[in-house]
Amino acid sequence: MLRHGDQILVAVVEVAGALVIFVGAVWAALRFVVVGLRQRSAALFTPIRLSLGRFLTLGLEFQLAADILRTAVSPTFAQIGQLAAIATIRTALNFFLRREIVQEQQQVQGERRVETTDRPPR
Repeated sequence: MLRHGDQILVAVVEVAGALVIFVGAVWAALRFVVVGLRQRSAALFTPIRLSLGRFLTLGLEFQLAADILRTAVSPTFAQIGQLAAIATIRTALNFFLRREIVQEQQQVQGERRVETTDRPPR
């Protein structure tokens, strides 16, 4: 059983993770609307997706930290198994999010290089 102080610590870390994800989702939604109203280019949405992916990754890290704290305080075999499953799922999510972020960053950098080489000299 978690002690009261430990429960508060776990709750604070969980709330921090949820808050990071919420702020990232709101920020991305607002940027999506602003960019969508001003311009119709799909390429302009890539930086928004990259930022949202970073927020999601950070939020998942906080959630995993809360699970580790919860299990470290009063581990049972059931809790350790549950933590292993949760850690595996969240690690896989983080892996694929990071991979997508890297791919998107490379795409954005490639598009910027093309834009600068396509411009006529002044």
